[in-house]
Amino acid sequence: MSERKPRVFATRHFPSDVEARLAASFDAVLNPEDRLFDSAALAGATRGCDAILCAAGDAMNAQAIASLPESVKMIATFSVGYEHIDVAAAAKRGILVSNTPDVLTDATADITMLCLLGAARRAHEGATMLRGHRWVGWSPTQLMGVHVTGKRLGILGMGRIGQAVADRARAFRMTIHYSNRSRLPPELEKGAIFHADGDGMLPHCDFLSINAPLTPATRKWVNRERIARLPKGAVVVNTARGGVVDDEALIAALKSGHLAAAGLDVFDGEPRIHQGYYDLENAFLLPHMGSATVETRNAMGFRALDNLEAYLLRGQTPPDQVRASS
Repeated sequence: MSERKPRVFATRHFPSDVEARLAASFDAVLNPEDRLFDSAALAGATRGCDAILCAAGDAMNAQAIASLPESVKMIATFSVGYEHIDVAAAAKRGILVSNTPDVLTDATADITMLCLLGAARRAHEGATMLRGHRWVGWSPTQLMGVHVTGKRLGILGMGRIGQAVADRARAFRMTIHYSNRSRLPPELEKGAIFHADGDGMLPHCDFLSINAPLTPATRKWVNRERIARLPKGAVVVNTARGGVVDDEALIAALKSGHLAAAGLDVFDGEPRIHQGYYDLENAFLLPHMGSATVETRNAMGFRALDNLEAYLLRGQTPPDQVRASS
């Protein structure tokens, strides 16, 4: 008789190549209808499971983790960010947590530049005009946006994604400023100007790109006072986490004209985003698609499976284990 495969519950419908490998390695419980589970439903669905493959947006909070059956020993998230998982609650239950670093750097940096350019060059307004059959031809003052080449870009959070954004921005001859918990070594800094104080960086930002994780220190970091420190006509871009931005403050600055535009791929409370964004023509909005390429989503899934296989099949520490903050 063959040895029982560990059972892994998939909270979402994942890419086909990822689910094929999941089913080959484990006794996979898939979710082809992409049903969303609350805490009670998740507890019942994971009965007898050894691990959970979840995704950003799954509310793996303390209540959900406390309700999981004793059989669950690992949670692997299909994401780099893990703020949707209460890691401390998982550790208390003896449940390991892993994430998927490194694999979506380029895709997210690409979408950051799309948001930056789309916001600066009024892409939403132009596309809406064209698709609404309201374009009557070129005119000298039509849809004049903000020039990008040669401007100053401030990056909040100079990790892998922030550095990749900086590399792309250098192709536009942008001057790079950044604020980070620690200064990068010269070979990674590549001439970028470091600001130990993020507030002090803001007056130097024609464009501000948010690439920092959501933490207690960064929640609503982009608030009314900090937006006021940006030069008039600046552009704010967020492809990190929606909670880093105070929506009310950003919307007010876009309406007043203090900010020329914003390019957003992430939102606080998504998919139920602040209603104020919908009527803003100077807001270039995308539905959290920073990692949405076939190659990247497969890589995310395979990285999650690498962690699950290491622990469940070989008894090893998951290479991307996330530990609770002390």
